[in-house]
Amino acid sequence: MYPLRRNRRLRTNEAIRSLVRETIITPNDFLVPLFVVEGMGVKEEIASMPNYFRFSLDLLVREVKELWAMGLKSVLLFAKVPDNLKDNKGTEALNANGLMQRAVKAIKDVCPDMLVMTDVALDPYSIYGHDGIIENGIIVNDDTAEFLAEMSISHAEAGADFVAPSDMMDGRISVIREALEDEGFTNTGIMSYSAKYASAFYGPFRDALDSAPVDLVNIPKDKKTYQMDCANRFEALRETEMDIDEGADIVMVKPGMPYLDIVREVKNEFDVPVSVYQVSGEYAMIKAAAEKGWLNHDQTMLESTIAFKRAGADIIASYFAKDVVKLIF
Repeated sequence: MYPLRRNRRLRTNEAIRSLVRETIITPNDFLVPLFVVEGMGVKEEIASMPNYFRFSLDLLVREVKELWAMGLKSVLLFAKVPDNLKDNKGTEALNANGLMQRAVKAIKDVCPDMLVMTDVALDPYSIYGHDGIIENGIIVNDDTAEFLAEMSISHAEAGADFVAPSDMMDGRISVIREALEDEGFTNTGIMSYSAKYASAFYGPFRDALDSAPVDLVNIPKDKKTYQMDCANRFEALRETEMDIDEGADIVMVKPGMPYLDIVREVKNEFDVPVSVYQVSGEYAMIKAAAEKGWLNHDQTMLESTIAFKRAGADIIASYFAKDVVKLIF
């Protein structure tokens, strides 16, 4: 006897497939990472991230206007700091006229409704490429958290809507939230990198910001003492719960594709918006394979994006954001 139910009836053609499709991608799903550098008229392609660029402020605002016209309403800012401004404590991060602060103001001047999130971490400002202050060869947790709170206030004063601590220091969300409240920034949100793994997929990003850990004696050679072990699952839930309890408004899982199980776990467990970061290594792999003709660029890009949302992500930080929107709209 033939089956009464044939699932293939719902796959017969694109019309029926699109009608019953469970996961839909729109521009509202994306958070667009942007890299900013000093100078004028600068649009530098990142060698390990083909077709992705660092922008000087004058071209950054042009890019932001284009994003807004495409329906992309949220950006995540990263500043590439000149070497001469770096030190162990990240002092330049508190400069009210620093690159990050000027970038926030420039975006808000030309596109006030654009949601601006800022990276809060020391590594772009550190001579050692680490996310924390180093003393006697150790990343100092509590002093770093206090500094990150000062950095968050500086970003809020510049006009940032959300700060995004990406460091993985213990307790830093509580310290940042209390500092923002004390300074009157009650509406400034926190998107916490809650489950950020010590991943091999970050290489191209560190090229983009020149923020890789330095290879020096008595300096940690990697970030495994503060970022999470890739083998751990339940630890991600503990980290996320702590950040929510401390005041995080949005939580993030990073990287993306190798950690879809963590995205789903976090979404199932907690009733807060969940973001995922499709990191530079994921972007670079698709680009490289497509250039070799081994993968179809657009199909692979779209499939990976759908996977994030299907796994439970409410927000997708992706270098493919513009390309996906162009493809589907």
